[in-house]
Amino acid sequence: MDLLASKPLVLLLCVVGCCAQSAVLPPGPIDAILGGNVTLKTIGGKLDFNFLIWNFNDGSKSINIVTASASGVKVGTAFTGRASLNVTNGYLTIGPLKSEDSGDYAITINPSAGDTVTGEVQLRVLKPVSDVSIKSSLSEAIELNSTVVLTCSAKGSFLQFSWLRGDVPIVDDGKRFTVKNGELSSNLTLNDVLRTDQGPIYCTASNQLQLARSAPFNLTVYYGPEAVAISPLAPLYISSKANFSLSCSAVSSPSADFLWYRDQQEIGSGGPILTLGVINSLGFGNKTGNYMCKAQNKKTQRTVSSAAVAIAVIEPIPSAEVSGPAAILIAGNSTANISCRATAGSAASTTWLKDKQPLAASGRLLFSANMSWLRIDPLQKEDNGEYTCRLENAVSSAEASYKMVVNYGPEQATVTGQKAVEVNDKVTLDCSAPSVPPAIFSWKFNNTLTDVKTARYLIDMALYKNTGTYTCEAYNAVTGKTTAQSHFLSVKEEGALDKGLSDGAIAGIVIAVLVALGAAIGLIMYCRQKVPRYRPKTSDYYLLP
Repeated sequence: MDLLASKPLVLLLCVVGCCAQSAVLPPGPIDAILGGNVTLKTIGGKLDFNFLIWNFNDGSKSINIVTASASGVKVGTAFTGRASLNVTNGYLTIGPLKSEDSGDYAITINPSAGDTVTGEVQLRVLKPVSDVSIKSSLSEAIELNSTVVLTCSAKGSFLQFSWLRGDVPIVDDGKRFTVKNGELSSNLTLNDVLRTDQGPIYCTASNQLQLARSAPFNLTVYYGPEAVAISPLAPLYISSKANFSLSCSAVSSPSADFLWYRDQQEIGSGGPILTLGVINSLGFGNKTGNYMCKAQNKKTQRTVSSAAVAIAVIEPIPSAEVSGPAAILIAGNSTANISCRATAGSAASTTWLKDKQPLAASGRLLFSANMSWLRIDPLQKEDNGEYTCRLENAVSSAEASYKMVVNYGPEQATVTGQKAVEVNDKVTLDCSAPSVPPAIFSWKFNNTLTDVKTARYLIDMALYKNTGTYTCEAYNAVTGKTTAQSHFLSVKEEGALDKGLSDGAIAGIVIAVLVALGAAIGLIMYCRQKVPRYRPKTSDYYLLP
């Protein structure tokens, strides 16, 4: 009979006080993974025993796992093929583990010397952590209006849960965030959801041996519209030929729908862009109005308006036309009307210039109320010149010119030239008379018409017979006026006229005199510096003979 294998004998020894509780096993519980192996280790290293027994208690009964003695090691039927013993240190290895292996493990050691000792430790066979997933109470949430409950579920034993947004833990603050943990699940309640709660959100489930993380969960949070803006916003004058559009933007999820309004009246929805082509097609191209957009979010049921922008569509002025009198204009007799117009579009302002200088109303100059024409009455010779009309509006400008010719004169003729010459001298007489068009000249000698028809009367070599009165007549073929001026010329014998020195000769003489005078002054100054000053003594005086 094997006494070591007899349970009644061991129990009897313990009852009578032969067994003593000792720190032969570490404190528990000891956790191990289902399907894995576990080694229950003794404390103290190498053992010297007569017999050693490992038993298992599942809470209802005690089962022998292994018994070791001098005759060998015997594994109990329930653990055959799953349990092994290290006889050197008493370590018990069990595996693969089953769920029913959870329970209390007891060891009894009868040493070669000393009292029998026992120990006990709890083993917990844990199910692996798996199937960690998140579900939401709502598929879609509205910012500030919705409360969302996220549920994290998992499989495993002795699970603990935690929540993260990205890598940042979500902490239960009792207000916006509330966490309630169960054995196999955890609920995260998000009150007054914000767009920042969209995620990604993670849940982790863990026990002492394992940790698993859920797939990222992205919560759909709808918000907006907000920050609704129209661009460009500044008041605008737009050329009807421009490639122009208004754009509307908004912060919104989902993307907002846009409606356009003119002076508070809806003019249609066509997306975030309103083109000038649409404005023209609606008949508003030539009218000023205040334009705005409204952004709508179908999910949040919110509508927000932009600020309004004033738009005036103006036709540009491609060119200007100026017209003036076609008749011949004569100073003192004629009146001139000059008008200006745009070939297309309309001008907001009209400016008149003469010879590039601004024109202002005066006694003879009159402008129409809209500056579209000017009137000069009567015309004078100074009205000759180039008249420019400049048309402008907010998007363009154009100008055109008209050159006006005012005929006048001739005014009083003037003759210049020699009054007396010596025989054989050259004579040049010039006649001038301001006139438009230029005057036609003729000359008379002693009231007899000559063949000279130019402004200059030239005599190469004067003769005595050339003495007399020369009359210049200036004639304007347009005005029909004639003016005349007479000039008397006297031809004398040679040497009769004291022609004097020429200007060049006189200048040369003056320069020579100045140079000589300067040299004399310089010489005097030099001599005074060289002669020593002498104060005579009394003995230096002598009598002259």
